[in-house]
Amino acid sequence: MSRRRRRPLALLTSGVLALPLLAGCGSGDDAGPAAAGPDIAPTAREKVADGGVLRWAVDSLPDTLNAFQADADATTARIAGAVLPQLFTMDAKGRPVANPDFLEKAQIVEREPKQVVLYKLNQQAVWSDGREIGAADFVSQWRALSGKDSAYWTARNAGYERIEKIEKGKTDLEVRVTFLKPYTDWRSLFSPLYPKQVTGTPDAFNEGARGTLKATAGPFDLGAVDKKTGTAALTRNPRWWGRPAKLDTLVLTAVPRAERPAALAAGKVDMAEVDRAGADRIERARKEAGTPAGAAGAPAPEADPAAAAAAATLSWAAAHGTDEAKAAAQEELRAKAQEAAARYPAEQAALRNFTVRKSLEPAYTQLALNGASGPLADERVRRAVARALDRKELAELVLKPLGLPARPVGSHVALAGQRAYADNSDALGGQDTKAAQALLADAGWRRGGRITEPAGAKAGPEAEPQDDGKTPSAASGPGTGNDGLYIVGQDDGRNGEARGAAGDQPSPVLAPAPFAAQQKAALLAQAAALSAAARTPADAKGVPQRADEADGADEADAADGDASPAPAPAQQTRTSGSMLAKDGRMLTLRFVVPSGPGSEALRTVGERISQMLRRVGVNTEMTKVSDESFFKDHIASGEYDLALYSWPATAYPATDARPIFAKPEPAADGSLLVEQNYTRVGTDHIDQLFDQAVGELDEEASRELIRKADARIWAAAGSIPLFQRPQLVAVKPNVANAGAFGMAAPRYQDIGWKKPAKAAGKGSGAANEKNR
Repeated sequence: MSRRRRRPLALLTSGVLALPLLAGCGSGDDAGPAAAGPDIAPTAREKVADGGVLRWAVDSLPDTLNAFQADADATTARIAGAVLPQLFTMDAKGRPVANPDFLEKAQIVEREPKQVVLYKLNQQAVWSDGREIGAADFVSQWRALSGKDSAYWTARNAGYERIEKIEKGKTDLEVRVTFLKPYTDWRSLFSPLYPKQVTGTPDAFNEGARGTLKATAGPFDLGAVDKKTGTAALTRNPRWWGRPAKLDTLVLTAVPRAERPAALAAGKVDMAEVDRAGADRIERARKEAGTPAGAAGAPAPEADPAAAAAAATLSWAAAHGTDEAKAAAQEELRAKAQEAAARYPAEQAALRNFTVRKSLEPAYTQLALNGASGPLADERVRRAVARALDRKELAELVLKPLGLPARPVGSHVALAGQRAYADNSDALGGQDTKAAQALLADAGWRRGGRITEPAGAKAGPEAEPQDDGKTPSAASGPGTGNDGLYIVGQDDGRNGEARGAAGDQPSPVLAPAPFAAQQKAALLAQAAALSAAARTPADAKGVPQRADEADGADEADAADGDASPAPAPAQQTRTSGSMLAKDGRMLTLRFVVPSGPGSEALRTVGERISQMLRRVGVNTEMTKVSDESFFKDHIASGEYDLALYSWPATAYPATDARPIFAKPEPAADGSLLVEQNYTRVGTDHIDQLFDQAVGELDEEASRELIRKADARIWAAAGSIPLFQRPQLVAVKPNVANAGAFGMAAPRYQDIGWKKPAKAAGKGSGAANEKNR
């Protein structure tokens, strides 16, 4: 089975200048515009200074420089994009275009009896050791990734297993690739392309490229990777045959997202993707330029991540801890708040020197519905949940305050601007409360149904505790009172309505924190639903006695031992009231959201979804869990009913989307093989459409099959695309050709510092002075 894995929220940094369209790249502009273009301060190269250093924040330094290994991450991809051949890159609409720095031409030259692709390489393209890039590198990478040699520890091999042979063409600059089976996504191969020194042997592939690369071929070379300082230096490549890199050095600096405003203010980085809270701080600092410290209206510095973390600890201790824990948490909160207050004025003054560039990421956030067991195993209930949602309202909740286009995503397999994109949401239907109620009624769920499950019983097969038992992070919400489990609409006096003006405001942070980079290939199905429990006694917790009955019981206890015992009070019949019930159980869905820094907006969206569901009679138990636990212990293992997470967009949906929507198959040991389909919802027809699309060499016919598969995915209601994720990048205003890249891939050689407007001849010195 071919493997090509996409990681939720392990997204590649993308975008800068689009490349010209070359042979073999398709034509026309039939996909419409992207939802938002790059915001990178595009600047002609002659207006960009030669030299200088740019420090760019990343989440972490990579564990490997081999992009085809399981523990490769977004920083691995960023480094590869700057130092290795990329035969095809993404344009501003997220579509693959041939890279003229490496290719003169790439196209299908034969279709029968077998598909043959001819690559004609740029005659100047060489590795950093002086050797020409050629067929030997293609052959070596194919053999390493074909899946035929298990000694190579590869994370994916999709497409490579369809190759029959690779050979040199008429000249050393030509490479002919013959396919055993037709492959529509042939452009996805050999990007990045590694030198044969890396892919030639299993040892070199498995271990040799984890911390260094024996040869590179990009506008930058790989310099020092320093784990102690958390930096990876990329230096201008003296052998680069294309337009030379404007920067002397590009330094990737590991900075946790919650710490990025402070790192920007301290001068540790010049550019960093930030969350909504960080962006708001910068905008506020620019508006308050010249405002005295402590002036009226200045925000409280408790927004500092360290102070927020202490507040979260205090909130947790108040709910779960001992008196000593509460006291310690209170002391930590006080100390962190004092530190934040002391730092705040100086940080705000420094943040005035930054601006925020905005676009939409090549990723969409979805509501996942676990169809393996429980109420959502019924397609009617899944469709009802979907039709209860106002997706436009949810998109506006997140994107409208940022001034970004707030249109719901209409496809599971592509985003607006990509050629495979089409809005197929009509296959499911839009928001319709009456239709949702009718679907639930047809599935047997009724309002006012008799409840026989014990009072306080949890939702889910095992009725497991909903707290993961870990100390909450900063984003648990200091002072919210919502740590751990809460049931939206129960005992909160809201009855499913909005909280009011304050509660309707969007969360201060809009970008969910990243998940773990790798998922398991085989995951266990959820256990069978918990059977109905016996009724509790009339005087048990949750069914209180009336006051007169309690008095009678006391009198009976005081009477002579021979007296007859008082009669048992009549049991009250519990009903679901305005909510839905069936077979003695309330319709309650477990809604899992992450609690880490940067995920407040995800929880805000979750709360709004819960309110929408309550209006049609569906309860939700919302649980906040640590980022580490969210994916591993809940999404991948199937311990949820509803969840919010994001998938990256792809230019190759026939290959990359299939494992996400493949029908789960039972394994011999009773487990469920779900590939990356964490909703456990799929059909044979969807699989067949993907299989046909990946082998169809007529590109438009292949895209039409993909669109049909997407319509079937909508109809199955396993996942509901909501909105394209916002991208907010804090950057110094004189940084050119970089920022919020949107759907495009960076042209690293064009990134640099703008020349001063009135001193163009001194631009290089000014740029260097800015970065010393």
